[in-house]
Amino acid sequence: MQFSEEVDADVTAIADVAMAECVVPRGGGRRILVVDDSAAQRRLIRISLEKWGYLVAEASSGAEGLDLCRREGFDLVISDWVMPGLTGPEFCRAWRSLPGAHFGYFILVTSKSGKEEVAAGLEAGADDFLTKPVSAAELRARLRAGERQLDLRAELQSKNDQLAEALSEVRRLWSTLEHDLAEARRLQQLLVRGRHLDLGRATVSFSLHPSGHVGGDLVGYIPRGSGRVAIFSIDVSGHGVAAAMLAARLSGIFASAFKEGDVLYTENRREIGLPGPRQITERLNQLLQVMGLDHYFTWACAEMDLRNGRVALVQAGHPHPLLLRTDGAVEMAGPGGLPVGLIANASWEEAELHLQPGERLMLMTDGLTECRNPSGQELGDEGLMDLVRRNSSLRGEAFLLAIEQALIAFNGGPDFADDLSFAVIEWRG
Repeated sequence: MQFSEEVDADVTAIADVAMAECVVPRGGGRRILVVDDSAAQRRLIRISLEKWGYLVAEASSGAEGLDLCRREGFDLVISDWVMPGLTGPEFCRAWRSLPGAHFGYFILVTSKSGKEEVAAGLEAGADDFLTKPVSAAELRARLRAGERQLDLRAELQSKNDQLAEALSEVRRLWSTLEHDLAEARRLQQLLVRGRHLDLGRATVSFSLHPSGHVGGDLVGYIPRGSGRVAIFSIDVSGHGVAAAMLAARLSGIFASAFKEGDVLYTENRREIGLPGPRQITERLNQLLQVMGLDHYFTWACAEMDLRNGRVALVQAGHPHPLLLRTDGAVEMAGPGGLPVGLIANASWEEAELHLQPGERLMLMTDGLTECRNPSGQELGDEGLMDLVRRNSSLRGEAFLLAIEQALIAFNGGPDFADDLSFAVIEWRG
């Protein structure tokens, strides 16, 4: 009887403190589980918790508490350390293994205050400790600290969920973009009208390797009529989609020559005498000025007369074309000049070459000379000339493949840092 009266007195004291300290409940409806083999201790704690606005459940042992946790979710758990069956740390460890429990807040109530005991409790998964006898003020302070942790964890989980959702959307968009870019790469390869072209008295071979999905390099040929053909090599400034789109636009301009003509070649749709590479370059320069683009391009254009092997050559900011002699010698050709689209009303020189039967002219972008090996060493002009010289005995597509494989071997793989393309025209005579 005396024990019951003491308990009632303690309960009343704690309730008075709770009422004085918490006029407005702060539990916010959070669910809290109190685990203790002492019914009196559970009752003492429960009165304070309910006054503070918590939804309280009780368990008389760790096993009973674990069964409750399996059926219901709790935001906070207050557990005694010393209990029959599962101890507080053992119950905490088992509780942490339940789904979702890693977000909860666990407080161990103990008379143990040694460093080893505290370490054991933390190792079991406890977040905080209360020492006996439990003070209402300290209990409330610990719970507030726990709620701050729960709020932070909830906010972190929400941000993680948002991040996961955003990442999933990025992956979906990237998958779509990958598909579109792969298709764009395939279509860009179609801009090159075949890898090997037989023109009777001459053959032309083309190679195009964008550094990414798409690139700003372009190689091809323009039938000029009257037994002439022009081959060209273009390198648009920049990389990626913007450069590829300008390259495609230029390809469309050149493709119009296959049908009814274009402003680059005719005037008022009547032949006025086909302009040479120099005039074509100047008109392209005017076109880019009218388009108002921030891009420019370098190019080399060689027009061959298939009747006699004469070549008119313009080089606009492009690497010097290589002339492959029949004896294996390799020489640089081209007069140099500004890139196309940089300066309005710019002009270019036109060089004239006369190929002998069996000689070849190779036009290429700077992706070849600036190709680097895994050690960072650049191939350079001399390295490229040596590579071409070593494969000069090969002809046609075999020569093309040999140059490609040699560049891949020097690069250490097929993934080049820059777009890479070249065109080779051979005069048979």
